[in-house]
Formats: sequence, C-alpha cells, structure tokens
Amino acid sequence: MSRLPRPLRLINVLARRYGDRDQVWRRRIAILGGAILIGLVALVFANLADSAANLFLAIVAAAWWAPLILTPAGFAGFAWATRRYAPLASGSGIPQVIAAARAPEAGMRGLVSARTAFVKFVLTVGTLCFGASVGREGPTVQISASIMGYAHRLMGIPLRASVFIAGGAAGVAAAFNTPLAGVAFAIEELAAAYEQRMTLLVMAAVLIAGMVSLGLAGDYIYFGFMRQTLQVQQALIAAPVAGLFGGLTGGLFSRLMLDAGKTGWRPFARLRARPILLATLCGAVVAVIGVSTGLTWGTGYGTANAVIAGSDVPLWFGPAKFVATLATAVSGLPGGIFAPSLSVGAGIGELLRSVFPTYPSGAIVLLGMVAYFTGVVRAPLTAVIIISETTASRGLMMPLLASALVADFAAQLVCKERLYHGLSQRFVPAPAAT
Repeated sequence: MSRLPRPLRLINVLARRYGDRDQVWRRRIAILGGAILIGLVALVFANLADSAANLFLAIVAAAWWAPLILTPAGFAGFAWATRRYAPLASGSGIPQVIAAARAPEAGMRGLVSARTAFVKFVLTVGTLCFGASVGREGPTVQISASIMGYAHRLMGIPLRASVFIAGGAAGVAAAFNTPLAGVAFAIEELAAAYEQRMTLLVMAAVLIAGMVSLGLAGDYIYFGFMRQTLQVQQALIAAPVAGLFGGLTGGLFSRLMLDAGKTGWRPFARLRARPILLATLCGAVVAVIGVSTGLTWGTGYGTANAVIAGSDVPLWFGPAKFVATLATAVSGLPGGIFAPSLSVGAGIGELLRSVFPTYPSGAIVLLGMVAYFTGVVRAPLTAVIIISETTASRGLMMPLLASALVADFAAQLVCKERLYHGLSQRFVPAPAAT
C-alpha cells in the first residue's frame, strides 16, 4: 500500500474502514469501475490503432517504396524499445494473462503491471504505423487485465485468477463489441479450469465493458451484416471441407509459432539470440510481401470485410497474409493475431469459394474464417460466437459450429499444444534450484 500515491492510499483506507463485512460492496465497486474504464480504454485504443493504420496506408499511397525502408527499421526500433522498457509486453498479451492468472500477485508486478500495459498500448499503436500485421484485440486483453487488477487492488480486494480472467474477457467484449464472445473466451481460453464462483465477476465485467463500448461507439457490427445462409445439403458438404482445410492451416500457424521459440535449428537459433536482427529481417519479409501485394498491411480488416461482402481478392492473399502475420508474430513486437487471423481466414474462404462456386459466397467465406481462427486459437465456441456476432450471421450458427469442431480436431493433427497456453510457458518463472 505504501507504493500508492497518498490520495489513493486514503481511498484504500476508507474502503477498509468497516472491515470485511463491506468487502462485497468494494468488490462490486472494483468490478464496475474497472469494467467502465476497460470499455473507455478499448475504444480509445481502437481509434488510435485505426488512425495509425490509415497513416501508414497514406504513406504507402504517396511512396510505394517507403515500406522497404520504414518497415524493417520500425520492426528493429520497436523490438529494441520492447526489450528495453517492457520485455513482458511482447507478442499478443493473452499468454501473459494466462501466466499471470497462475500467480496473481507476481503477475501484477510484471506481466500485467501498469508499466507493461502502458508500453503495450503505445507500441502496438506504433507498430501499425509501420505496416506490421498485428491486431489490437490480444493487447486489449492484457491491458484490460491490468486495469481490472489495479481496480481491485485500489479497493483492497485480494487478487485472484478470476480478476485477470474477468478483465481479459471484458477486453475481448469491448474490442469486438461482442459480449457473448468475451464470456466464451474466458471459459475456453483464459481459464484452465472454470470455477463457478467467478461466473458473476466475469459476466458483470463483460456486460459493463460491452455496454460502455456500445453506448459510445453505437450498435455497430464489426464486419457488417451477413444475410446469406446455406441449405442443409450445402452445409453438410462445405462445413467439413472448410473445417479440415482451415483447421490444418491454422494448426500449422500455431506449430510454426511455437517451434520458433524453441527450435534448435542452428541458423534460426542464432537469429533468436540476436532479437534486433531477427526483428529487422522479419520486417523486411513483411515489407516485401506488402509492397508486392498491397493487401497484407496491418490488421487486414478492410480486406476481410470486402471479401465477406463479395469482392474478389487474389487467391494468393490468404497465404501471403499468413506469412506476413507469422513474420510479425515471430519478430516479438507487441501486437495480437486475432484480427490478422480473421483476415487470413477470409483468404481461406476465398480459396473455398473457387471450390464451391455455386454456394453463397459470403457464407463460404465465414466458414473459412471460423475454421482457420479455430485452428489457430483452438477455441471453437469463441470462434463461432465472434464470427456470428461480428457479422450478425445467426442463420449460419450450425454450419459455423460444425466447421469449428472439425477444425479443432484437424488442428490437433498438426499441433498438439494450444498456442496461447504454449506461449504462456515462456512467461512462467523457472523453479528455483535447490
């Protein structure tokens, strides 16, 4: 408590005035205040991220060759800044929250500390200024977990794993404007074992953060409305095919991501020992792909939205975005893979449209998105809810679920370990030698 500023210490003392009998009310105040702040921060984060991405696209429009210089230099600079100021801010942010939930007090001092969250916020926006293939949703989870943790600490409430899980889930809800997806994500991904006693905390945080986002940003649909549906016969054929192809591809991404951090292959191990050089080379890969295609910069939201709406993109878009996202993730820069994965999934859907040319094109694209996303994160329920809520495609719930379940099975054939849980092991301190 001595580390808190004097006004906050006074509030903390007043909150404790009546002892444990008012702990329930202090917890409710912490949930309410934390969730409201999460919603506000998520909206600011989203607007700044969009502005950063638009700034980069304006630079590309003015000078197509500029990314060949700016992107590798930016990757190197942000990799250095991350290692210098907050090494725990690297990557998505979801693995850090999973690791922090295992040791809440230690996590509050590092993995979800105010310093880590602030650096994550600033550098994620910064990476989008240089064309990195990252999303803001994963970082929002880490930042939100930090906010919820400090809200509980301020009110004198003991930290538990459920505090970070609730904060992270609220972050997903606010980032996508999808409250149900936040609840599903908490159950499937953040919580290794879901406890009934944290149900109220998660639900309250998710709903409040979602209401804040809804109230300020309006009732927008992330990817727009999708009215197309599939006939039963079409769904019975397309859903398994999409699930198999998307699941295998998503599992491959997870496998490559996990292997990049532990492979003993000498050339890559040497690069891993020189993180700034590795980031520079990854930036060069992203720059070359981006300049060559013009479609793989940033989150990929615009391209994915266009594909869903029926626009054609080259068949190589999905593989190109796959490589750009993998290179960005391997570089260690702060940034998530949610939005880029959905964009890659749209590219998978574009490939599937050529296989099923007579089927409703938008519906096929959504099957590809949910299948690939499931293959990467291995959370089929979350994937289905995110896609259905962000496209208002409730008529496709059953085909989407079928595709996601097949994808979850197929991904296990390529990568046994779940991506975020595997990455979280890097943030768990090694046991002390005895």
